[in-house]
Amino acid sequence: MKSTIETLSATRVRLSIDLAYDEMSEHIAEAYKKISGQVNIPGFRKGKVPPAMIDQRVGRGVVIDEAINLALPEFYGQAAREHEVLVIGRPTVEIKEFKDKESLSFTVEVDVRPEVKLPDFSKITIEVDDVTVSEEDITEQVDALRARFGTLITVERAAANGDFVTIDLNAKIDGKEVDGGSAKGISYEVGSDRMIEGLDSALVGLKAGDAKTFTTQLVGQEEGQSGDVDVTVEAVKERELPPLDDAFAKLASEFDTLVALRADIAERLERVKKLEQGAQARDRLVEKLLADLDIPLPENLIESEIHDHLERESRLEDTVHRAEVDTEVRVSMKSDFLLDAVVKAEKVEVNETELTEYLIRTSSRYGMAPDQFAQEISKAGQISAMVADVARAKALAGVLERITVKDASGNVIDLEALRPTPAIPADSVAE
Repeated sequence: MKSTIETLSATRVRLSIDLAYDEMSEHIAEAYKKISGQVNIPGFRKGKVPPAMIDQRVGRGVVIDEAINLALPEFYGQAAREHEVLVIGRPTVEIKEFKDKESLSFTVEVDVRPEVKLPDFSKITIEVDDVTVSEEDITEQVDALRARFGTLITVERAAANGDFVTIDLNAKIDGKEVDGGSAKGISYEVGSDRMIEGLDSALVGLKAGDAKTFTTQLVGQEEGQSGDVDVTVEAVKERELPPLDDAFAKLASEFDTLVALRADIAERLERVKKLEQGAQARDRLVEKLLADLDIPLPENLIESEIHDHLERESRLEDTVHRAEVDTEVRVSMKSDFLLDAVVKAEKVEVNETELTEYLIRTSSRYGMAPDQFAQEISKAGQISAMVADVARAKALAGVLERITVKDASGNVIDLEALRPTPAIPADSVAE
């Protein structure tokens, strides 16, 4: 096989491939075998029809077409590897010349990843926010801790945000009860916005024994299909917080005084905010690189992704939404090209331990066991995407070690010193 490459643009190339007929012999044999299993010719069993009979009854041209279709992916892939082409999107193939029992020539035009010229990271300076822990921040954490030790007291008044109510729910569509749409004795915090859209506003002002009906989008129903939900309040309770004194500090922590508890919370909050500086530096570095670097984008692929997105939503004629999707696709694609270029430049490899740690952290965010999460990821074919996420995070961590990070006051931040030590207990710092 002989192949050459022609650069059509920063994101598209043309591969020209020439094959000797002998190189297609295996594919021609495979084509005969495939066709033999598909045709019915008297006197021959399926799969046992000889090539000469197939040529006579079906035609040599059909066999050659099938052989070419079988051969193209293999030789196209081989040429792409030979020229180190990072292919993206669907290729366009054109047969230039075929001489039976002599040669085959064809071209492939395909979008490729653009070359991203990364800057000298040691010359980059990123500014992050100052670390400030206010009395309000500390009080907020103390109040969250008090709430954990609060007690619920039944009250004879209308429900307000922050109250807990015991409710019954019944969902209907066009007057007919939805299957599984009823529930009784649910405890719910008004204003938490953790259940059905519209529930919180419906509950405010209701007393025990009151009922109300509101219209909302029901979970599990077709998009755009709404239903009516009847909500009945069985009880209204307010949370009574423990007194803010030394006794509370002893109850809720290992400290004997409220002053000591607040000092510990302040220290932990400062540590959390310093860790957030590292995340902020990472995000602002990516933002700067995206803004500063000229990264060409493949217009064919962008248009294809926009079309597929709008088609799935049945909004192909929505020009306003098309513009929104166009922006989203361009930002996402540019970010992917940038991060993958950083991974390549940093020569990052992901080991099994790193992947496992990432999987465990991510599974906890979805409330799933790591094994179950791994199975779901595997079924969805997302393992490679997860490896890419780990590689990108690892590559950015390496780059962050070389840039200069300063806070708003001009102090240089040592990101290496911010790497987590023992985990910060959640008892004192509410998430």
